[in-house]
Amino acid sequence: MKKDKVKQPQEKKPFGSQMKEKAAPFFEKVGGLSKVHRIIISILTFSIMIGGYFYFIVLPRWDNIASLEKKSEELKQQLATYRKKAARLEEFRRKKKEKEDEFYKALAALPDAKEIPSLLTAVSKSGSDSGLEFLLFKPEPEVLKDFYAEIPVSINVKGGYHQIAQFFDRVSQLSRIVNIKDIVINYDKDGGLLTASCKAITYRFVEKSEIEKVAEEKGNKKKGRGGKK
Repeated sequence: MKKDKVKQPQEKKPFGSQMKEKAAPFFEKVGGLSKVHRIIISILTFSIMIGGYFYFIVLPRWDNIASLEKKSEELKQQLATYRKKAARLEEFRRKKKEKEDEFYKALAALPDAKEIPSLLTAVSKSGSDSGLEFLLFKPEPEVLKDFYAEIPVSINVKGGYHQIAQFFDRVSQLSRIVNIKDIVINYDKDGGLLTASCKAITYRFVEKSEIEKVAEEKGNKKKGRGGKK
C-alpha cells in the first residue's frame, strides 16, 4: 500500500513581502518608461499624496480652527455685553442705595400721629413769635396717600410783610416737614397791614395695617350703599 503524502501547510508571507511582490510588476513597467514619463508619474503621485493630506487632514483642521475662532469672537462679544450689564447693575445698586437713603431720611422727617398736635402748635407758635395775628387756624381732614397721609391746615393771618416772610421762614426750619401752599396776600387799606391766607400741609407716616383698614372700611361702605338700592 502506498502511503498518502501529507501536504505541509505553506508558510504565510509577511504583508510587506506580499505588497512588494504585487507592486513589482508595476515598478518594472515604470522602470521601462522614459525619464519624462517617470517624472510626470512622480509629480502626479506626489500631488495626489499632498492633495489627500490637505483634504483629509489639513482642511478639516482649518474648518475646526475657523469654527473655534468664530466661537471665540462670539464669547468675546458676550463677555463685553455681560461687563456692560455688570457696570449698569453696579450703577443701579448705587442709585437704589441713594434713593433708599433719601427715602429713609424723608421718612424720619415725617411725624407720627402722636406728634401732630405738638407740630400744629409749633406752626401756630411760629406765627405768634413773628408778630402775626391769626384770623384762622383750621386743621382739615387727612388725605390718605400710598404710605403717608397729608394733614392740611387752613391759615389766615394779618401782619406786616417782613412778619409774614419771617413766619414762612420759621415754618420751613421746623424739624418736621411742613409745606406752605396756595399763598394769597392782600393789602388791608384800613389797617395798613397785609392779610395772608395759605394752606400749611404736614405729613405723617401710615402703617400698612392702617391703609388696609381704611380700604376695608371703604369697601364695606360701598357694599352698604349697594344693598340699600
